[in-house]
Amino acid sequence: MRRRAAEFRRPVRRRFSHWIWLLLGAFSLAALVLFLVQHNHREDRVQHPLLERNAKVEHFAKKRLNFTEEILNATSFSRQLAEQMVLAKAYVIIAKEHNNLHLAWELSSKIRSCQLLLSKAAMTGEPVTVEEAEPIIKGLSSLIFKAQDVHYDIATTIATMKSHIQALEERANAATVQSTVFAQISAEALPKSLHCLNVKLMADWLKMPSLQGLSHERRNSPRLTDNNLYHFCIFSDNVLATSVVVNSTVINADHPKQLVFHIVTDVINYGAMQAWFISNDFKGATLDVQNIDEFHWLNESYSPIVKQLHSPESQAFYFGTYQNVNVEPKLQNPKFLSLLNHLRFYIPEIYPQLEKVVFLDDDVVVQKDLTPLFSLDLHGNVNGAVETCLEAFHRYYKYLNFSNSIISSKFDPQACGWALGMNIFDLVAWRKANVTARYHYWQEQNADGTLWKLGTLPPALLSFYGLTEPLDRRWHVLGLGYDLNIDNRLIESAAVIHFNGNMKPWLKLAIGSVLK
Repeated sequence: MRRRAAEFRRPVRRRFSHWIWLLLGAFSLAALVLFLVQHNHREDRVQHPLLERNAKVEHFAKKRLNFTEEILNATSFSRQLAEQMVLAKAYVIIAKEHNNLHLAWELSSKIRSCQLLLSKAAMTGEPVTVEEAEPIIKGLSSLIFKAQDVHYDIATTIATMKSHIQALEERANAATVQSTVFAQISAEALPKSLHCLNVKLMADWLKMPSLQGLSHERRNSPRLTDNNLYHFCIFSDNVLATSVVVNSTVINADHPKQLVFHIVTDVINYGAMQAWFISNDFKGATLDVQNIDEFHWLNESYSPIVKQLHSPESQAFYFGTYQNVNVEPKLQNPKFLSLLNHLRFYIPEIYPQLEKVVFLDDDVVVQKDLTPLFSLDLHGNVNGAVETCLEAFHRYYKYLNFSNSIISSKFDPQACGWALGMNIFDLVAWRKANVTARYHYWQEQNADGTLWKLGTLPPALLSFYGLTEPLDRRWHVLGLGYDLNIDNRLIESAAVIHFNGNMKPWLKLAIGSVLK
């Protein structure tokens, strides 16, 4: 019997009831509504405290008192309290002078209460209220009337106050002078560590004859007169400062072996200077140290400045027991008595075979290669220097006495000043213009000190007048020994930074931010 094939029927899909779809939609809608309600509630809880806090801050800012405006307001209680307090202080002084100590004590007590109330107003930022001010104002008023009843009248008060103001001004002036003198003494003092260094080096120089032999060998080196090399001269009695100048110049030079340093010092520091520079290597640079006392040609018969510095008047001015209080303390610095300070005017005679030199003060630090200075075109001038007349007070009239006809007839008071301390000198042009003779002439004219005050810049401005070539300002940045506001970008871009002023880098007075 034949089996019938199985029938394969397509399965029928079971459909959900419309009620089930309706229930699912209702649940979904309820869940969405519940989610939105909870989310908004959470935001409200976060934002509400912030809004309250901002409202409080705004209310506090609006309500906070500007005490400066309050004290200047003629109708405010703070202004009345301040004015009564000033008058009460005057009567305190007068009462003490008349030995009325009880009245002085009462006034002082009210003044303290007034000060506490004003301090509270300033700290809290809330104005002084009538309840706070009224008892103090009444108390002060009654005491002031009491003072007036005992004949402490306005005329007496004014006379007393004038005398006290005059006394305070005299004390302030005396304190200012004393502060300046103390600052000058600090600037002139030799730090203990530097003094000990000099003593140690001097002992080495005396105990080691080999150092003296090396010194004689260096003195005969042909490199000292080779004009194909780069020559620098430094005149100083400070071993450490001179070493910094030499070392910073050598470190930043592209070819340090082509540098030659000519150093001149005094007889006291000669041994220490020799011992230091012979014992240390400066990347192959040549160094020569000379003693100024060996310059026998630099005497009173030749140089007016030598005669003036050795005169009894100069000695009394610098080292006298009673110094003139009307003279600026820095001008009584004994460094002005040192011939090393004036030796820069005799460079062609000290180095007769050289054609160009760069002069460096001992309070400079070199930050870039200085050899390009030797290739600058000075256009026939003797001196290459950075001008300092960007500020009005660095013009000729600042340094020279233009009320004297000798000065006013030959020089422009608005002529631009320039800086000493980093200069390129063309010694060929110097000898041709006979600048040293000019310097001698002006020193003789200023024998009585009427043309300028002490120092080397005024005679330099006169001697090199019309012979100075302006250099780019970045070659030489000054003022690091007194100016706290020099732009750091200017310092970083400078080839030479100059610590002119009292705040030398080897002193505790130095400006810390500059030394970093």
